[in-house]
Amino acid sequence: MWPEQGWALLHLLLVASFTQADESVCLQRGDPELPQLSMEGDIMLGGIFSFHSSWKNRQNTYMHKPLPLQCISLNFREFQFAQAMLFAIEEINNSTDLLPGITLGYKMYDSCGSIAVGVRVALALTNGNEAVFAPSETPCTRPAQVQAIMGETSSSPCMAISTVIGPFHIPMISHFATCACLSDKVKYPSFLRTIPSDYYQSRALAQLVKHFGWTWVGAVRTNDDYGNNGMATFIEAAEQLGICLEYSVALFRTDPLEKLQKIINIIKTSTSKVIVAFLSHMDMDVLIHQLSYHNMTGYQWVGSESWIFDSQIAPLNLSGKKLFTEFWETLFSCTFKQKKILDYNQKACTGDEDLNEVHNSFTDMSLMPIFNNVYKGVYAVAHALHNILDCNRTCNNKILQHIKQIKFKTKEGDEVYFNENGDPAAKYEIINWQPTQTGIVDFVTVGLYDASLPADRQLNLENITLIWAQNSLQVPLSVCSENCPPGTRKVLQKGKPVCCYDCIRCAEGEFSNVTDSITCERCPSEFWSNEKRDACVKKETEFLSYEEIMGCLLTAASLFGTCMTCLVACIFFRYRKTPIVRANNAELSFLLLFSLTLCFLCSLTFIGQPSEWSCMLRHTAFGITFVLCISCVLGKTIVVLMAFRATLPGSNVMKWFGPVQQRLSVVGFTLIQVLICILWLTISPPFPFKNFKDFKDKIIIECALGSAIGFWAVLGYIGLLALLCFVLAFLARKLPDNFNEAKFITFSMLIFCAVWITFIPAYVSSPGKFSVAVEIFAILASSFGLLICIFIPKCYIILLKPEKNTKKNMMGKGLTIKM
Repeated sequence: MWPEQGWALLHLLLVASFTQADESVCLQRGDPELPQLSMEGDIMLGGIFSFHSSWKNRQNTYMHKPLPLQCISLNFREFQFAQAMLFAIEEINNSTDLLPGITLGYKMYDSCGSIAVGVRVALALTNGNEAVFAPSETPCTRPAQVQAIMGETSSSPCMAISTVIGPFHIPMISHFATCACLSDKVKYPSFLRTIPSDYYQSRALAQLVKHFGWTWVGAVRTNDDYGNNGMATFIEAAEQLGICLEYSVALFRTDPLEKLQKIINIIKTSTSKVIVAFLSHMDMDVLIHQLSYHNMTGYQWVGSESWIFDSQIAPLNLSGKKLFTEFWETLFSCTFKQKKILDYNQKACTGDEDLNEVHNSFTDMSLMPIFNNVYKGVYAVAHALHNILDCNRTCNNKILQHIKQIKFKTKEGDEVYFNENGDPAAKYEIINWQPTQTGIVDFVTVGLYDASLPADRQLNLENITLIWAQNSLQVPLSVCSENCPPGTRKVLQKGKPVCCYDCIRCAEGEFSNVTDSITCERCPSEFWSNEKRDACVKKETEFLSYEEIMGCLLTAASLFGTCMTCLVACIFFRYRKTPIVRANNAELSFLLLFSLTLCFLCSLTFIGQPSEWSCMLRHTAFGITFVLCISCVLGKTIVVLMAFRATLPGSNVMKWFGPVQQRLSVVGFTLIQVLICILWLTISPPFPFKNFKDFKDKIIIECALGSAIGFWAVLGYIGLLALLCFVLAFLARKLPDNFNEAKFITFSMLIFCAVWITFIPAYVSSPGKFSVAVEIFAILASSFGLLICIFIPKCYIILLKPEKNTKKNMMGKGLTIKM
């Protein structure tokens, strides 16, 4: 029985429900949303504007139904936006080309600047506002009341509204919501706008700031999607252009006074003189009021499109009612009855005034070209509707798709179309506020920014005089650190942004020839930085030349030694038959004098700019002539020793050291040095070399040794012969001659060895041309030592003591030496 009873009960419930449905009517829940402005038409358009910019805060007790928001702060600009929409609708209705025979109507709502109210009125526009629908025979669901919605002005309300109406494919066309986030068609599929995205505006502002050289700026933004997203994009673009932010603060017009005071203090204590303001005009109005109250002036403002065209921005301390009263009286040139009218001819306000008859600053659209965006949006909807009515039944009748595809030109020649993101072409006018003699501000277009052009041509400023902060004609300076001039480089200050730096002078040998250089470049090897470190100059080449004092002195010493040697040779030749000349081996003496002459002259090869031939000549000539010289001295020393042994009974040693043997010994010793020099020149000869190491700012042109072994072999061989000569002369120093030449040879070899022993460390440690001077000095000193010690005593006897120049006096203790 239970299954049968259950089916019967279910049947009764279904019959009752259907019967109740037939008797019910569709009732709207909640209070109806009534438009502020409306007009019936064949096709309805919606409008959402913030006729009021704020509302009074209430503390809800949740004991009864919350009251509607009480809007305050009448917003003149939003009224003008609505006026632009009315103007466009009326123009279309009067047109015979666009939507002929079709009347456009409208419903405009006040969102009061509230996101919640904006969403509620958007739903009202899509669902209708009738308190009761038709009786039961009419379905409860109805098509959307409006075909498109114009508005909202701010980005955050647009995001919320578009999220709600997007699934219904109802187009929403904003004239002033610029947040780049709204280009996301996944989140906001039905949103379009007639103003470019902040993605481009933020970059345009960054390029504008960079153009005027402002690298240290402050930033103020509205604390909503518009300000936060726009400022984030600006900061990203600014960092790429080398612009730093000293501070970045956010505010909202309903913020408490304490927060605004903190922002004022931040601006007051800052050093930047340029402020980038990504603010809505309502928030800008609040900030300007606070700055004026604290008497803070002298800042250069760079603004976004939201407030840059607003001539009404000024500190206002008037109540909303008074504002509305003055606005109405100013708008319609009438006076409310409660005021005492002094001029009885003046019209009294009735509340039914007609905007069509009004022409003043509030209705003059030429003052604010931004209102043209509303005009474009209305016409975009009209063109889309026109296309739908013209097409056949097979075409898509969704207005959103048609709006995305429209492309037309306005009467002023502006091209209107939307890209795949629902955005127009990104083109901006650059406006400069310039005061006039009448006390009002003139908006002067001083340039254009076109994002469709290449990056280097997007910003185009015209040659127009700009007015800067405090009516100055001079571009203000806003940098954390002054530009680093050429010759310096930037070094970042610890813990500060990259725009704060110190200018450090380039090191020696480095240069920077541009302003604000990050690094100093190294000069090429043959160049050196100048005193200012902003350029490289060719290094001074240095070598021991005849023109400088040192070269002149060494040349004079060399020539003096040569002349002195020639003079001694002449004296010896003149007195060649005297006993003192004959007793000291005249042939070796003349050969020694000849070699000394060559030694003095070879020092001249070390002076002057080194060349390939002079480098090979100077070292080989020096080595060979000195070996020839030492060989002669060695021969003379050996002859003295052998001559003494020849006087011993039974000695026949002199036959091995006759004139022939003496010549052969000199030639033999010299040939060994010649062979060493030939090997040196064959394997790795000396060559001219530019020395960059010893002096940073000079190029030392010197002779590289080529083979160091060859050089030290030449010196070593000379030293070996000198040491041997010194030892033999030392052994013969006490032979029983009245005039023993071995004593003088010993002194000369002692000087010679001392000079060359001290030469080695002096040569190695002396830089550049001084090493050459040390070598010349060693050559001259050793040559003078040999000349003076060996020949001057003899010349003294020949010229001043001729009585001692006898054979008898040359013999000591009966010893006779036969040469």
